[in-house]
Amino acid sequence: MYRLHFFAILLLLCACNSKETVMNIATYNLRYDNWGDSVAGNGWHQRCPVIAGQILFNDFDIFGTQEGLHHQLEDLKNMLPGYEYFGVGRDDGQFAGEFAAIFYKTDRFELLEHGDFWMSTITDRPNRGWDAALPRICTWGKFVEKQTGFAFLCFNLHMDHIGVEARRESCKLILDKVQNLPEKIPVILMGDFNVDQFNESYILLNTSGIMQDAYDLSPVRYANNGTFNGFNINVHTNRRIDHIFLTPQFTVQRYGILTDIYWMHSPEIEAPPNRQFSPRYPSDHFPVVVQVTGRK
Repeated sequence: MYRLHFFAILLLLCACNSKETVMNIATYNLRYDNWGDSVAGNGWHQRCPVIAGQILFNDFDIFGTQEGLHHQLEDLKNMLPGYEYFGVGRDDGQFAGEFAAIFYKTDRFELLEHGDFWMSTITDRPNRGWDAALPRICTWGKFVEKQTGFAFLCFNLHMDHIGVEARRESCKLILDKVQNLPEKIPVILMGDFNVDQFNESYILLNTSGIMQDAYDLSPVRYANNGTFNGFNINVHTNRRIDHIFLTPQFTVQRYGILTDIYWMHSPEIEAPPNRQFSPRYPSDHFPVVVQVTGRK
């Protein structure tokens, strides 16, 4: 009897000290707010509530955003109780231009440190690197999960859409930073990489031996489309340009590309009979979400 009690207590202690945490991690290119999208029926103010609902329903714990302007991030935060975000605008290091912001649940995670760097040979101030068409920024944060004490780093970036050299060198820059961290700590790298899974820059990351795409690591995949849709409801592709890479301290349970639509009132559409709504996407990118287990 005493022996049974001893083993029961031992198992309980082992469970309490496992330092294992399960998280839903996501990356979401929000599409920057602009007049042309509004005219085409894809305005930010109609999309924002849909995006917020999608995040809440799918219970994202931490997620990176790309393209969001400051007012968009504030709008989204106001619709996401319990979340906070950090990041800076890529144009001036404050509020101007697109952000690569990171949102997180404040009741679950403590943000220990955070910062930003530009993907360039000059990393500490706004500038364009190599052959990039635009300044490109990466925002990072060091978190600890309050209940388990599990600590990890999260990098969120948006690589250039034009510069081939810029994308390649940006990948090398990230790998160098991860390799030279002062402590061995689990790392999540997410973002809009503007390259698909067949591109040399993607392959450089995925075969680095430092981190790997969650898509490849996951035993369960829900990926019926690629990640860029261009707001075109009729386009199908297998190209994934939004990715989540993980160091080996993480185990992946599920990987998903969320291809949700919503319906917008469109009085001008009359066919089929009596149809007054048209299907829309919340953004021109689909969010990627992975469920991971991290162990201390």
